[in-house]
Amino acid sequence: VQLQAFGGGLVQAGDSLNLSCTPSGRTFTLHAWGWFRQAPGKEREFVAACDRRGKTTYYADSVKGRFTISRDNAKNTVYLQMNSLKPDDTAVYYCAAGVRDVRIRQFDYWGQGTELTVSS
Repeated sequence: VQLQAFGGGLVQAGDSLNLSCTPSGRTFTLHAWGWFRQAPGKEREFVAACDRRGKTTYYADSVKGRFTISRDNAKNTVYLQMNSLKPDDTAVYYCAAGVRDVRIRQFDYWGQGTELTVSS
């Protein structure tokens, strides 16, 4: 499975942005989808996750209420809608997918990352 993430860029604080991630390969094996991010000088951290239908979702406390993860099964794409962006959201965002239940939150495949910079 290969993942391709899109949508990063340079925005101002308070703006919104939508990231997308499209997989290729044996996608029928995937049961969980997630977004992670890594800010400069920091470790990669969990942002959000959902099951293959996009019905069960999890969020990091830092983004809860501002970010929404969703799935479009027809397009086989997972999205991360980010609202009310803050400079602290600046990071490289990675899409991830896994073959286990989303409740386990372990991921097997990772995309290459898309960079988001939020200016104050």
